Amino acid sequence: MIPDIVTLPAPVLRKTAKPVTAEEFGTPKLASIIKDMSVALRKTSDGIGIAAPQIGISKQIFLASDEALALDKGWEPKDIADEKAKKKTWQYVVFINPTIIKIASKKNAGTEGCLSVPRTYGIVSRAEKIRVRAYDENGKVFEYGATKLFARLLQHEIDHLSGVLFIDSARKITELKDTK
Repeated sequence: MIPDIVTLPAPVLRKTAKPVTAEEFGTPKLASIIKDMSVALRKTSDGIGIAAPQIGISKQIFLASDEALALDKGWEPKDIADEKAKKKTWQYVVFINPTIIKIASKKNAGTEGCLSVPRTYGIVSRAEKIRVRAYDENGKVFEYGATKLFARLLQHEIDHLSGVLFIDSARKITELKDTK
């Protein structure tokens, strides 16, 4: 079963997510949560990241798609025949219990949307560089530095784990009308 993406006003989106405990790392239950998140993200047409609260699970876990890295390097889907884009075969970096360990003071404004606030976009100011320490699904600690879109993605997803949505700080919010 494909998990649904939870949307506002679901209370789980406004709660601080619970940390994954040491006992949970490497378990089938944690693997199942990550798989469900991956499946939910792959079924979207434009999502590049997802946090566990977005599938109704209050845990400090998020996935970041390497599609964002490809876009940062100038990749553009040329046409419908672009297999990676069409099949959504992007890989995901799993971040568990993330902590920001370094963040640039210089900020860039950019357009953001969110799977949990569908058809809504706004301009959000985010640090242009970030370094995060997190755990993988087996409990191994790692650090990840990012710039550009990937840095924005990490900040957006970390906000989700604190119950913060992009609309809380966005300006020029636009809601697209349903054309159906």
